[in-house]
Amino acid sequence: MTNQNTLRDQARAFRALHVPGRPLVLPNAWDTVSACLVEDAGAAAVATTSAGLAWELGAPDGDRLERDAAMEAVARIAAAVDVPVSADIESGYAQDPAGVADTVRAVLAAGAVGVNIEDALRGAGEGPLRPVAEQAERIAAAREAADTAGVPLYVNARIDTYLRGAGGVDLTLERAAAFLAAGADGIFVPGTVDPGTLKLLADGIDAPLNVMAGPGAPPVPELAALGAARVSVGSGITQAAHALVRRATRELLTAGTYDSLTDGLDYGELNELLGRTR
Repeated sequence: MTNQNTLRDQARAFRALHVPGRPLVLPNAWDTVSACLVEDAGAAAVATTSAGLAWELGAPDGDRLERDAAMEAVARIAAAVDVPVSADIESGYAQDPAGVADTVRAVLAAGAVGVNIEDALRGAGEGPLRPVAEQAERIAAAREAADTAGVPLYVNARIDTYLRGAGGVDLTLERAAAFLAAGADGIFVPGTVDPGTLKLLADGIDAPLNVMAGPGAPPVPELAALGAARVSVGSGITQAAHALVRRATRELLTAGTYDSLTDGLDYGELNELLGRTR
C-alpha cells in the first residue's frame, strides 16, 4: 500500500497538473495492462474509466459494480504505475454521504489521489440528476474524509446536465458553484464539445474544467484554447479495444483470416512492460 507521505506528494502533483489552457490529458485506463501502457506512452497521470472497469469485471456501467470489486481493481492499477491515479467512482458506490466517505477512504487505501463523483440519478421514477443540495452533501462528505486523512484528494465533480439532457449552461454553472462550495476541486461536464458552450463554461466556472472528448470533438489544442484544464476520453479507448476483439473474432470465424491482428503489440514488449519491478 502507498504510504501517506507518498499519497500526499502524488495528490499535490496531480492537483498541479490542472492548468486552464494547458490541460492535463488523460487517456482513461480500465485494468493493469492499459494503465501501464498509458504511463509508458508518457501520460502524466492515469485515470480510470468506470465503464471500462465495470466491463472488465463483468458488470454493466451505471452504479452496478460493488465497491469492493472496484477498489480492488483501482489498487491493482495504482500499484502498477508510478504516476498519480484518479479513480472514477461513479456516484460514490454508496446510498448516502457517509457511504461516499467510506468509498473515499477506500480510494486512498487503494493508492489513488483523485476521484470523479457524478450527479446522475438512475432508477425507475427518478429524475435525471440528484438534487443539488443532496449532491453537495455527498461531495462535502468526500472532501471531509480526504481532509481527515490528511491527503489533498482531487475531487472532480461531474455534472451530467448535458449527458442526461437535463439543462444547459445556466443550470450547469449553478450546480458547479454549489459543488465547489461543498469542497470540489474541479468540474467535469461530459456530453458537450461545442466550442461556444465550452468557452462559456470555462469562463463561468471558478475551477478547472474537465472536458470529455472523442471522435468529432475539437482536438486537444483547440480545447486548451477554450480554457479546458483537463481532457479525458471516458470509455472511448476501452470501446475501441473491444471493437477490435469483435472484429478479429468475426474475421477468424467467418473468413478464417487474421488481418485484424496485423497491428497488435509485440509479445515481448508487453511481457517486458508488465514484468518491470516497481
